[in-house]
Amino acid sequence: MNKEVLINAGAGEIRVAIVEDGRLQELFLERLIGLDDGALRRRGGRSGHSLIGNIILGRVQRVLPGMQAAFVDIGLDRAGFLGAREARCLADLPGFEEDRAPRIGDCVHEGDEVLVQVVKDPIGEKGARLSANVTIPGRLLVLVPNQPGIALSRRIEDETERARLVTLGESMIAEGNGSLVRGAGYIVRSAAVASELPDLREDAERLAEAWRPVVAKRQSARPPATLYHDLDPVERTMRDEVDAQTSQVLIDDREAMEAALAYCRRAMPDAESKIELFTGPGMLFDVYDLEEEIERLTEPRVPLPSGGWITIESTEALTAIDVNSGSFTEATGLEEISLKVNLEAAHEIGRQLCLRGIGGLVVIDFIHLNESENIQKVLEALALSLAKDRTPTQISGMSEFGLVEITRKRIRDPLVKLMTECCHPCHGRGRRRTRESVALEIIRRVEREAAATPGKPVVVRAAPDVVRWLCAHEDEVRTGLARRGLARVSFQAREEFDREGFDVGTAA
Repeated sequence: MNKEVLINAGAGEIRVAIVEDGRLQELFLERLIGLDDGALRRRGGRSGHSLIGNIILGRVQRVLPGMQAAFVDIGLDRAGFLGAREARCLADLPGFEEDRAPRIGDCVHEGDEVLVQVVKDPIGEKGARLSANVTIPGRLLVLVPNQPGIALSRRIEDETERARLVTLGESMIAEGNGSLVRGAGYIVRSAAVASELPDLREDAERLAEAWRPVVAKRQSARPPATLYHDLDPVERTMRDEVDAQTSQVLIDDREAMEAALAYCRRAMPDAESKIELFTGPGMLFDVYDLEEEIERLTEPRVPLPSGGWITIESTEALTAIDVNSGSFTEATGLEEISLKVNLEAAHEIGRQLCLRGIGGLVVIDFIHLNESENIQKVLEALALSLAKDRTPTQISGMSEFGLVEITRKRIRDPLVKLMTECCHPCHGRGRRRTRESVALEIIRRVEREAAATPGKPVVVRAAPDVVRWLCAHEDEVRTGLARRGLARVSFQAREEFDREGFDVGTAA
């Protein structure tokens, strides 16, 4: 497998694409514009800015015994949600059963200061999901300050290697000599496979250096206060996505490349040689033909190689996926046609769920199959397509009506909600791109135009509401463009353009 990591550190957002054997497999977006504290408070941490991993000193607002949960003020418009199971490390109840959550009233009380971590971004009208069992991830290990011992990633499957890593982890803790966090535990990540004791110890010492400021800040902080931010998108990509299968990491921004190199020197020196600066010709994602594919990720229909397709439609309750054979008629009979199209769909569905960030309940309506052997083949193909997904998933069997249910943990808003919004003229029956999405596309187009015509000023003509958004964030836009070597741009509002229409060109 040839795995490439592409980082487009644009003026308006950072986009990370994971390409395996020439095909887009994962996509991450982190927006850089319009995320000042006021905007973040108003939007509850949305608009592409993830809060996951942040450690916050919050204050308990309400304790709801009926829900076995508490609401915690973490500095956003909506309070965070802390369930009893996620709060049990706060319970002073010696001997309570590990597989059973204590009562929420045993863990927190109204007015308490609590150290919590965001484990799920605010989604829709729901606040962030919190956990009191805070963790800090490193390259090889995850520090768990409140839970001693060694645990291993489920993705490490070899039993001999699992036993070896547990032994190394226990030795590392025993030989800590004060350089590690006292009483803490560790989760060994899949990246640690084949690592030796010095590698684990070095990673654990870096994690201790990251944890000590959190402890120090807590002594003087007043809630709500963020005490720890996870790594920025570029460093996080190096930590979580670059592995032994990665052949190269292409970054189209020198400052971002320097950040990636600095992280490698600290945490993963073997990966430093894989980092390259992309200087053209053209734009990075254009060279890999990714822009059109990313654009299609907000469309419901996904074509299949045979001529069939799948249709993906989401509601508040669930996401429905319909499999259609379309024009495919090359097989010898109906069962063979259905099997071939269903197998293609099963292989594609896991990839689409990951790329689109779809979570919650997913119901797939496969084409009806009569033979149990063929049904099993489809289920195995579906399981295989989901196997690479780090987000927890579960798959049901196929019902007599050809339905298969999947649950995929919701972590943040899906891509369609990030990039589009309900269309008011059609009373919410359709969606259109948000002002932010159109503005960020314009910024990318400005970069492309400026690269093609160096030295010439660029003029943007767009819909009034999009230009208003650009002007409201003009300082951030111009700073981002200047970082990319582009500063001469002007914006003109034109009534003849609708929301998604615009023109980018050079001045006459």
